[in-house]
Amino acid sequence: MDVSLLVVTVIVTALVFDFTNGFHDTANAMATSIATGALKPRTAVALSAVLNLVGALLSVEVAKTISGGIVDDALITPAVVFGGLVGAVLWNLVTWYLGLPSSSSHALFGGLIGAAWVSAGADAVHFAKVLDKVVVPALAAPLVAGIVALLATRLTTRLTAGVRGSVAGKGFRAGQIASAALMSLAHGTNDAQKTMGIITLTLITAGTLAPGAEPPTWVVVSAAVAIALGTYLGGWRITQTLGKGLTTIEPVQGFAAQTSSAAVILASSNLGFALSTTHVASGGITGAGLAKGRDAVRWGVAGRMVAAWVLTLPAAGLVGALAGWVADSGTAGVVVVAVTAVLVSLGIYVLSRREPVLPEQVVDEGPASAREVGGVAA
Repeated sequence: MDVSLLVVTVIVTALVFDFTNGFHDTANAMATSIATGALKPRTAVALSAVLNLVGALLSVEVAKTISGGIVDDALITPAVVFGGLVGAVLWNLVTWYLGLPSSSSHALFGGLIGAAWVSAGADAVHFAKVLDKVVVPALAAPLVAGIVALLATRLTTRLTAGVRGSVAGKGFRAGQIASAALMSLAHGTNDAQKTMGIITLTLITAGTLAPGAEPPTWVVVSAAVAIALGTYLGGWRITQTLGKGLTTIEPVQGFAAQTSSAAVILASSNLGFALSTTHVASGGITGAGLAKGRDAVRWGVAGRMVAAWVLTLPAAGLVGALAGWVADSGTAGVVVVAVTAVLVSLGIYVLSRREPVLPEQVVDEGPASAREVGGVAA
């Protein structure tokens, strides 16, 4: 396949991944605000889409980590990057269908690492950088967000103990809108950067950009628009799990969870850590739920989420490795991978339409039973 056509194919696939990242991760910013009624579902996703777009334009530190830190751009080809992206997109769609808030970021890392490793050998992967910039933040960030959210919930509850319930509720709902906006902005500064980094990496491997180059303006803008459009689509399946499935969210908890998560993500973006915003948001919500007691968290749902987190890197890595190996064999390989990815994606979409999750179903109307939480057992 002509190199220029292959590069265009990879760029389009990267933007498709960015789009799936948007609707997969809408819940990270807006699930708690929707669950408590602070924002109507459609209003929430529209606000989140706009602020994701703005956040994506604020920084390129994470993008530079992806384009120059995870794999050796001198040892891989655009076809390898294409295979890694296919692994990430398919894992995103599978976990979206199951309503599991897994990490789009780790799906991308897993797919890219698997494709590079199989196609170019272990030397093509910078494992020290992966440990420093990916694995350590993946373990630390949700714990930090959870602890901060737990402490913030307890402190805020104590400080407002003498305030009339209706007044406090209105105040926290207003606070949730502000914190949800900040969370969406933070999400844009981290997750949109990953697609920018992948496209930049592709341009470097094709010889269009020099090694170490920053993302061109058109790359930044296109990635920002793609994730914003995906965010506006809603991702209601995962929003239902985070808003109603993990714990019953009240305004004070939603405010604490969103604020703590946004603070962790913004700090990490500034340091160039490509962490999982999904892990951070889930950690914040769990911590806020624990403030009401251990029984306030539905540990069955939490266990399934953690299982998805653990599986994300290796599962996306295996698919990325296979796709990268086939795609790197030549034009026929790229075509086979592309056609297979489209067919699998369409199959997942058709299955999802059999039992659709609508915006009205993600609003928490009180303590939910296991049956009410999208069929997920507590």
